[in-house]
Amino acid sequence: MLNHYLYRFGQFIALNLPLKFVYGFAVFLADLRYLFVFRDRRFVRANLQIILPHKSIKELRKISRMVFRNFAKYLVDFFRFEKLDMEYINKNVKLENMHNFDQALAKGKGVIVLTAHLGNWELGGVVIAQLGYPFWVVALPHKNKKVNDFFDAQRNRKGVKVIAMGKAVRSCISEIKKNHMVALVGDRDFTEKGIVLDFFGKPTHLPEGPAALSLMTGASIVPGFMFRNPDDSFTLRIEKSIEFIPSGDKEKDLAGLITVYNQVLQDYIRKYPEQWYVFRKFWVK
Repeated sequence: MLNHYLYRFGQFIALNLPLKFVYGFAVFLADLRYLFVFRDRRFVRANLQIILPHKSIKELRKISRMVFRNFAKYLVDFFRFEKLDMEYINKNVKLENMHNFDQALAKGKGVIVLTAHLGNWELGGVVIAQLGYPFWVVALPHKNKKVNDFFDAQRNRKGVKVIAMGKAVRSCISEIKKNHMVALVGDRDFTEKGIVLDFFGKPTHLPEGPAALSLMTGASIVPGFMFRNPDDSFTLRIEKSIEFIPSGDKEKDLAGLITVYNQVLQDYIRKYPEQWYVFRKFWVK
């Protein structure tokens, strides 16, 4: 219940005070969290050390602090969804390669939008929906119903339709058959029951959803990422559809397809490590 009131309070501040001030206040709180939440700080730094093995301890500390700061700004942006319209998008968001979506949709088999807990994936989804694409997201429900309703309402009011994880397969297939777009994250498995594959050279549990849905439906997997620029503007970049020819061996194809698109995820995470938000132990070993 406390989290619900905190989110509401955060939303009130974000909507009623100047954005520059709210970002500054968020960064202040993020620095406090970095200093005093030892567990999260330790996990972030340990994860970064695997991604960036050649960085010094001093450099990793600096990047770790930026992870906390950027995540705080991500929450501010989420709270401000009411203010997001086409005027904001035209002024603050650089769109790159949107034609990759159009080409995939032209095939008529639906599109699986692959992203990661990187940059501002929530804001990216809103931008895509505001541009008129039929856009659905698979989201992990919050344990508290009021918190979950708050998050879903933020998405729904801007045209992003939500499919709850846990009962997602049937709904995803239904939307894909309508030639709609369904977005999933491919970098973190919340159940720890996903397939174990190498990620940055070490084994971890990875979600099977994007690959499994693609193999079942024939839908194209199109990677897309919304990352923050140094001036707090954004770039929404859409990559080409993942190319993969199934062999007919289900398990082999599943692992093979995930391995192919994992390279894209790793490239982006390596390029923007200060915007990858994983505050827990990520790898199996």
